Amino acid sequence: MTPKKRRRLYFAIALVLAGATGAVLVVRALQDNVLYFYSPTDVAVKHVPAGVRFRIGGLVEKGSLVKGSGAEVRFVVTDGRKRVPVNYAGALPDLFREGQGVVATGALDNGVFHASEVLAKHDERYMPPEVVDALKRSGRWKEDGR
Repeated sequence: MTPKKRRRLYFAIALVLAGATGAVLVVRALQDNVLYFYSPTDVAVKHVPAGVRFRIGGLVEKGSLVKGSGAEVRFVVTDGRKRVPVNYAGALPDLFREGQGVVATGALDNGVFHASEVLAKHDERYMPPEVVDALKRSGRWKEDGR
């Protein structure tokens, strides 16, 4: 092998190694920032450990909304099969109401989901795709969107 071909080979190997290292760094950085979405049934089946941040979505169960002191609220998220109680301290979205779709971000503690953010659907027909999928799996979704 000539010295010129050897230099090209070393350069190609270095380039491949640099690319692989960059890809590994990007994947590891993204893993730390991913929040997984679960329905209440998924939470029960997968036994999500306490303290792990994730998003939970479903319907706000009718009759479950309780307003506490200040901006504290409690409600239950359901997918028709399972229920997860949620505690939240903060302003709820204007369109938040019982019987409507909701997605909350937070973590479980002793079976109660402590939300740091609550999102409600933004018009009477829209529902986040993850919530629709969870409701379809539970048999609670009707094709007219209600």
